[in-house]
Amino acid sequence: MALCMGCMKEIGDEQICPDCGFNNTETQPEPFLGFHTVLKDRYIVGRGIDTNGESTRYLGYDKEEKKKVIIREFLPIGIFDRSKGEKDLVVGYNDETVFKNLRSNFISYYKIVQELNNMSVMIKILDIFEENNTAYEIEEYLELNHFEDYLKRNNGQLEWEVARPLFMPLISALESLHKRGIGHYAVSPSNLYITKDGKLKLSGFCTAMERKRGTPLKSQLYSGCAAPEQYEKNFTLDIVTEIYGFTATLFHTLTGHVPANARERLKDSSLLMSTNTVKRLPPHVVTALANGLQVDRKERIADFDELRSQLSVAPTAQAIQEEISKTASLSDPSKQQKEEKKNNENKKVTLIAALISLVVFVGIGAVLVATNCFGLVNGNHGGVQDTTATKAWSGPVVDNFVGKKYSSVKSQLKGSDKYIININSEEKFSDNIEEGYICEQTPAAGTPITSEDEAVNISLTISKGAKMRTLPDIAGKDIKTVATMLADTGVLVMQETEYNSKYPNNTVIDYKNLKSGDQIEYGKTVTIKVSLGAEPTSTEPNTGSADN
Repeated sequence: MALCMGCMKEIGDEQICPDCGFNNTETQPEPFLGFHTVLKDRYIVGRGIDTNGESTRYLGYDKEEKKKVIIREFLPIGIFDRSKGEKDLVVGYNDETVFKNLRSNFISYYKIVQELNNMSVMIKILDIFEENNTAYEIEEYLELNHFEDYLKRNNGQLEWEVARPLFMPLISALESLHKRGIGHYAVSPSNLYITKDGKLKLSGFCTAMERKRGTPLKSQLYSGCAAPEQYEKNFTLDIVTEIYGFTATLFHTLTGHVPANARERLKDSSLLMSTNTVKRLPPHVVTALANGLQVDRKERIADFDELRSQLSVAPTAQAIQEEISKTASLSDPSKQQKEEKKNNENKKVTLIAALISLVVFVGIGAVLVATNCFGLVNGNHGGVQDTTATKAWSGPVVDNFVGKKYSSVKSQLKGSDKYIININSEEKFSDNIEEGYICEQTPAAGTPITSEDEAVNISLTISKGAKMRTLPDIAGKDIKTVATMLADTGVLVMQETEYNSKYPNNTVIDYKNLKSGDQIEYGKTVTIKVSLGAEPTSTEPNTGSADN
């Protein structure tokens, strides 16, 4: 059976494949395995697909299963030689120890990745073995579409409702990797694919040595998605690093562009979105993007539970405000640029605040097993006590949570088997109950608990506070102070800059089309004017003769 080395279809006596057009008279360039090389008496090597500092991928064919596969060969650039027509790698004496350690890491890494074969975003690993003084990993071949092409067919970006079911399983896969002591560290649009049935698949697995500077391997980093620490010499990568890459990729998916290179963001950490993009994204997602893309590791989202939580419901204001304070200044626009800016519906703005909730809630469907709380949760905070328990019932009843601060209840009730608490994802405004406090519960307080052997499933609704908010006085205050004030008010804020002789640089002039004391709906957008200071005065150039 004659196979095309470009697509692994039968071609008979043909040299140019009638299906893919591959010229089968060509040879594979050095130092890669030659066409028709057979590994483990089973896998036929075809054309090369891609390569990096650690390994090379080939299209392959499994003779036993009679199907296409992907073959990955451990091939660390600069640490081996391979003569033309040979299969074995030759390693110099000085490189032997490094080579063996890297090869061992390669084998161990893919054995761990193989444990996650059943997760939906993973491409299954079929075989791992050593041969030719190197190592190989065999994975299933799937008909996949590049994620970038998928985005292009969807106008370059996705709505959150579409992206969410794609990316949440990816979080679970990354979390599972890190629980096993390894990471991916290259989540990016280039390493994502979409199946025919619309599922997300993750590719681009390599050991951590390949994903940072200062190792024996020639590193492969993805600009815009690699975290700042990956550019540092042999920095220990971790979950915080992984979250940066995930968030950068999600940012690209939702906005249509990746963030600036991390090394540039160390100088200017601003994240730019079009006005239309900010308006159409849920505020808590905007906040999560900002928190996950903090250049300062200490300020970044630190674990996958927190990442899920922030992508599911609105988190606290503080983390995004620290990003906000760093991104207040824009470059000085010319008068013409400012005029164009006013007329551009999709103008670029610096994100300076997001819709904020005062507590971090558990995500939709997430469960909190609460503690036995008889006598522990007391007091009322503006709520109406419900006493619906029947007088005839003398056994235990459901406690009253209405009017109590959710974060306090969550802390006090954590760890027992009396309640299984679910958070209602539907927003609920209340003029009587403050934001972050429980305003409704089902079943109601006082409902008889008829089975003490089973936990009570209880649904809590958290108040968003009053729907209409009063705009505070911001004129003459610095941008950082105003950002915090408006975040606490619960509005989404953009800025425009202009020269103003009255207010120094980075001082807020006032609202653009509103004034302090105006009422605005929670979650709506306001635009503020920020001073660039006095407009520079031009001086006439010196036209005299230069000194000799």
